[in-house]
Amino acid sequence: MAIQKGKDLLIKVDETGTGAFVTIAGLRTRRLSFNAETVDVTHTESAGRWRELLAGAGVRRAHVSGAGVFRDDASDAAMRALFFSGDIRPWRIVIPDFGTVEGPFQIVALEYTGEHASELTFDAALESAGALAFTAL
Repeated sequence: MAIQKGKDLLIKVDETGTGAFVTIAGLRTRRLSFNAETVDVTHTESAGRWRELLAGAGVRRAHVSGAGVFRDDASDAAMRALFFSGDIRPWRIVIPDFGTVEGPFQIVALEYTGEHASELTFDAALESAGALAFTAL
């Protein structure tokens, strides 16, 4: 993968569940992270008393976050409505020259910040709520 522009990492939501994804506008920063919990199966006869892990047994999850300024009434309204309803919807994260990650997410944090001599900004965080699919480009 060659050097990419950070602005090309896109976060999109299907607010109605119909397959029509809308890009969350105005994002200045975006982050996608994957985590997997481990299941420790170490016992008294483990070689050299080294920890042993059970392959593929831990819970996997993805966390998406972004911060930016308001640019688009439709995507702003969609995020606000999804947060307050607590609904889980399909989201798509586009990683340029790499692929897409798609699956159900829930907005778990939505913050607004305004400083006296600056623009109003927002921060949002999403947690995966089911199986995710990766499609390589």
